[in-house]
Amino acid sequence: MNYDVIVLGSGPGGYVTAIRASQLGLKVAVVEKESLGGICLNWGCIPTKALLKSAQVFEYINHAEDFGISVKDVNADFSNIIKRSRDVADGMSKGISYLLKKNKVEVINGYGKVKKGNKVSVTADGKSTEYSSKHIIIATGARSRELPNLPQDGKKVIGYREALILPKAPKKMVIVGSGAIGVEFAYFYNAMGSDVTIVEFMPNIVPVEDVDVSKQLQRSFKKSGIKIMTKSSVEKVDTSGIGCKVLIKTQKGEETIECDVVLSAVGITANIENIGLEEVGIKTDKGRIIVDDYYNTNVSGYYAIGDVLPNQALAHVASAEGITCVEKIAGHSPEPIDYGNIPGCTYASPEIASVGMTEAAAKEAGYEIKVGKFPFTASGKASAAGHKDGFVKVIFDAKYGEWLGCHMIGYNVTEMIAEAVVARKLETTGHEVLKAVHPHPTMSEAVMEAVADAYDEVIHI
Repeated sequence: MNYDVIVLGSGPGGYVTAIRASQLGLKVAVVEKESLGGICLNWGCIPTKALLKSAQVFEYINHAEDFGISVKDVNADFSNIIKRSRDVADGMSKGISYLLKKNKVEVINGYGKVKKGNKVSVTADGKSTEYSSKHIIIATGARSRELPNLPQDGKKVIGYREALILPKAPKKMVIVGSGAIGVEFAYFYNAMGSDVTIVEFMPNIVPVEDVDVSKQLQRSFKKSGIKIMTKSSVEKVDTSGIGCKVLIKTQKGEETIECDVVLSAVGITANIENIGLEEVGIKTDKGRIIVDDYYNTNVSGYYAIGDVLPNQALAHVASAEGITCVEKIAGHSPEPIDYGNIPGCTYASPEIASVGMTEAAAKEAGYEIKVGKFPFTASGKASAAGHKDGFVKVIFDAKYGEWLGCHMIGYNVTEMIAEAVVARKLETTGHEVLKAVHPHPTMSEAVMEAVADAYDEVIHI
């Protein structure tokens, strides 16, 4: 019952933290109330990617003639697509169980609460058990955020969780919010034949991205038949009839759209209620836990990582935070995470990947900049693959050559962004990227070509 480290939650923050702590020679337990792997693995990152892959395969088959192949009688079996997604998630969850066992991490099933005196109470089947630990790490993640005027009933107004297991593709769907979750589901359901409308309050969809990326995704989505309403807000949803009547406020006035399902994709809320924070005296601000560079809360022996913090709510961020946290606990000297060099990826089609400053942010920060852009229409590999939408855009400081930002939209770009992340970590200059020979023909050589454009050395456009 006594541990060196107890981790509350087994998502990509929690299980990675627990395994790294065990590798460092600490006695570790992880508390999980549902399925190992948390939301990301069971109801987020992994199952959505499985759905998106099915949509991509279906689109390939529907456009097979573009590649000189004739295919007849193609149908998407929606229930089997959903089943495959669930099977992928279940298989990954079993994999986490294996990894925890292999690394001698004890799994405690139940609902965990932190208590004073470095204790955790875990309730399962109506019975509570208390455990002691020198260090307690809160990694309880987040859930779909609910707006007061858009309450979720799980049937007509749903969150991402229900969107993963709908019994059939709706004829008409309204998606509120155009962040990663909103646009990924927009792509999937549009590919499945649903009539999809995205409603976004901001002037551009995917509003955290560089504006050129937002405009390109909007063009690509409109070409696919997805309707987009920016500078608009959902005022209320009437679910009293068979479907939904969605009242939308636009710049031109109000309009009502009828649909079968409304997906609320307006962000997330941290899971910090009813886990004992008030009893222990752990400080929060605006629904997030306050920590220092090494994830210590204001109460000694208690830490927090992942989506409960006011940092980027991304799986890879939670994992990195957990590793940094336990390495510091174990007496190592880890470098604090540079939150300015965190890559973000969106897996719609076309994909989006970015790191660092947007062009607007770089100008606002006072940099004199060099901007380069290479369109995939000029890429031999993109043409051969049938994926000419999109581009790579790079931003450099004109004075010192520092790589300030990299923004990509196109086929498979989420696999390409790591080059920019590593290069920025190593403080690489534009000239160094330009003189590093990239393989041809690849999508990734577009990075070098974009840098060449920034420095007026581009050849292929």
